[in-house]
Amino acid sequence: MRPTRAAETITSWELVFPNDANTNGSMFGGRLMALMDKAGGIAASRFTGRPVVTASTEALHFLAPVKIGDRIEVRARVVWTGTTSLIVLVEVVAETPGDESRRPCTTGHFTFVALGTEGRPVEIPSLLLDSPAARAEHRVAEIVKRKALERREGIAAPDSSGGR
Repeated sequence: MRPTRAAETITSWELVFPNDANTNGSMFGGRLMALMDKAGGIAASRFTGRPVVTASTEALHFLAPVKIGDRIEVRARVVWTGTTSLIVLVEVVAETPGDESRRPCTTGHFTFVALGTEGRPVEIPSLLLDSPAARAEHRVAEIVKRKALERREGIAAPDSSGGR
């Protein structure tokens, strides 16, 4: 039986500079995704005690722009575990200095795979669902996982003409 472990929330902060933004003054989506991937990877690695690699990003939603000068908080926590893979929910909240109101900007589910010493997937602990919020996030992650698998099966299945 695999050990069970509770998830912790990893939090990092960034300040958005002009080189992080497009000509409209909004942060590049790719830069934001990289910060989310980094925080998600740290959460996954701390949970598994192993190095991890990103397998996919799912259900990524840009809810509001992040502007030059904003402070962004990136929060990541494990919300689902399989045998060798895990899903991390990453949320980004922005603050504008002088305003102090917080606005949700981006959310996404990132799938990571834990690696052993030879760079191959290894078994990871199972997730302890110790609160109603953790159970609700787990249910959402199961839906995200199922829909991702359905999409991948659709991509992998040849069409009627024999192509992909």
